Amino acid sequence: MRRPGRMLWPKLARGLFARPLTEKLQAPPEEVVQALAQKLEATSRARLGRSLAIRQVDAGSCNGCELEINALSGVLYDLERLGLRFVASPRHADVLLVTGPVTRNMREALERTRAATPEPCWVVAAGDCAVDGGVFKGSYAVEGGVGQVLPVDLLIPGCPPTPAQFLEALLAILEAQVPPRAITPG
Repeated sequence: MRRPGRMLWPKLARGLFARPLTEKLQAPPEEVVQALAQKLEATSRARLGRSLAIRQVDAGSCNGCELEINALSGVLYDLERLGLRFVASPRHADVLLVTGPVTRNMREALERTRAATPEPCWVVAAGDCAVDGGVFKGSYAVEGGVGQVLPVDLLIPGCPPTPAQFLEALLAILEAQVPPRAITPG
């Protein structure tokens, strides 16, 4: 009579010593990241006088966009060195980065978050679901894209958008703003 555990050991050994099944990391070109970093830093300082603060709101997504947003804080992109930072409170934010379709349960929370964010506040809809509801469009539990609930300043299409697309979009929203006027004593 064979013991049931004997057949498990070969499978376990193969799993422990085999190469991982993940794809190799494709790093963006360093010169592109450096150029984005310098431009973002200079633009955010010129427009706001400080770094750009981002509050990310998940309005009902599948978390695909959140994985890419989390990659922005990793060692490859290192969002902080680009003059951008995520904040925990909407009261400290300049940008609301909304992912996912707005579900009926999250509508009020999203509206309250926007109301708590000081001006100037830019709303960015990130991902196909936030743009128009994506694959969840037409569901009884979904209001639609972010534009159905709040005025949106920038749309980032993609399922999910890449971290580089997020950086380019944040740069675009900063560059699109009118520079602050100097107050002259009168």
